[in-house]
Amino acid sequence: MRVWPLLLVCCVSCLAAQQPPPPRPNLKAGDVAPDVVLPSTAAGDVKLSDFRGKKGVVLAFVIKAFTGSSTQEMQAYQAGIQKFEESGCQVLGIGTDDLDTLKRWAAELKLTFPLLSDSDGKAAQAYGVLMETHKLAFRTTFVFDLAGRIQYVERGGSAIDPTGALTACSPHPAPAH
Repeated sequence: MRVWPLLLVCCVSCLAAQQPPPPRPNLKAGDVAPDVVLPSTAAGDVKLSDFRGKKGVVLAFVIKAFTGSSTQEMQAYQAGIQKFEESGCQVLGIGTDDLDTLKRWAAELKLTFPLLSDSDGKAAQAYGVLMETHKLAFRTTFVFDLAGRIQYVERGGSAIDPTGALTACSPHPAPAH
């Protein structure tokens, strides 16, 4: 008699697994960046729309904290942070690791820009970069202008080098005070 509940659970699981995944957004230059609020290694939450009218934003999704290529990418952003600041862009790293892991990683790398924790993967999903099976983000960099519109998208291994993101930031000088 105990076989029936197990069989029912198996059948429901099989049916659920056969459902097609939800469509992933294909964000491109000119689209308005999805607004998200995420916990930050710099204390408190960061809301992307809070930068509108103030700074451009570089949002760099990394695959996993403490991995070689993600570490290389964040170190490259740190090495060029002054140029990003001079161009009026705020650099934000983002990953699906929990906040404590990102804090340890940021401290180890001596990062002066915030890392955002997307531990539930909702931001990665909104940006169309979530690896559903592993709950990790595909390496992708987005650059937003002062209006919150996407100006630049770079996906894959080439996103490790922040040169393209910096070039996309250059038309956004910091507003005068």
